[in-house]
Amino acid sequence: MHKVFIHGASGTTGLKLKERLEQRRDIELLLLGEDDRRDRGKIREMLHTSDIAFLCLPDDAAREAVALAEGSAVRIIDASTAHRTLPGWAYGFPELSEAHRKAIAGGSRVAVPGCHASGLIALIYPLIQAGLLPAGYPVVCHSVTGYSGGGKKMIAQYEAPDAVGLQSPRQYALGQNHKHLPEMQAVTGLAFPPVFNPIVSNFFSGMCVTVPLHTRLMSAGAVPERIYQVMQSAYGGSRFLNVLPLGGGEALADGFLPADTLCGTNQMNILVAGNDDRVLLAAQFDNLGKGASGAAVQCMNIMLGLDEAAGLA
Repeated sequence: MHKVFIHGASGTTGLKLKERLEQRRDIELLLLGEDDRRDRGKIREMLHTSDIAFLCLPDDAAREAVALAEGSAVRIIDASTAHRTLPGWAYGFPELSEAHRKAIAGGSRVAVPGCHASGLIALIYPLIQAGLLPAGYPVVCHSVTGYSGGGKKMIAQYEAPDAVGLQSPRQYALGQNHKHLPEMQAVTGLAFPPVFNPIVSNFFSGMCVTVPLHTRLMSAGAVPERIYQVMQSAYGGSRFLNVLPLGGGEALADGFLPADTLCGTNQMNILVAGNDDRVLLAAQFDNLGKGASGAAVQCMNIMLGLDEAAGLA
């Protein structure tokens, strides 16, 4: 029986983690009471008692928790932005390569990818590895997400009975300083950060991350069929990543690609569409699933040598 501690179980990601784990019979779930969740002594005690600790915290609090865990054998899975590009931390996206999977399986420190970053990295990483996309390509990324990604404060804003001005999609991070940009560049190997256009809309959860590409700026042979083959080769055997038929086919809803199709799951759909001049890549998934708590549980399962899909049906 593995002892698993959720530090920050009252936040959006923490609550989803708790929901996914409290029905498990192969772990003992450890939580702090409301009065103890800021008590450094109690937090340290819980970290030193646990086999696995999830950190669902702001960045500074996550760094403090890691410091409090020093001297223990606890293996940490951090859902914050704090450690995603640091040496010594495995990046928690096992589908990217066997090296990523092994680093997670044997790691004591694992950083869960950001939700927007998960989509962009899933689309770009295989193309750079295959030599189809130059590292210096000027990548542009659009991402439409449900409002749950903004945490409790944004959820309260959207769900307030007197909510005003929230019916239409809203672009944000217009200054190109979004906190997911460092991992987007570091993990993919891009020479420059992408131009990133995140958009929050009036639905609870789900997201669709889109990357448009000009084939004239890519390596020779970068037509939709070749790009599709690369995606199939990268993710064809995955439990959670599904490459849709080229162009989407019947998987689309009357030709539309909704952002909320995979809500409540840990799945991600990969779409390749377009023509020989312009290609559109899209990743469709749940920002609270493969974009957060689902990915965290998947990493825990791999770290503990359990069925990768346990608790993620």
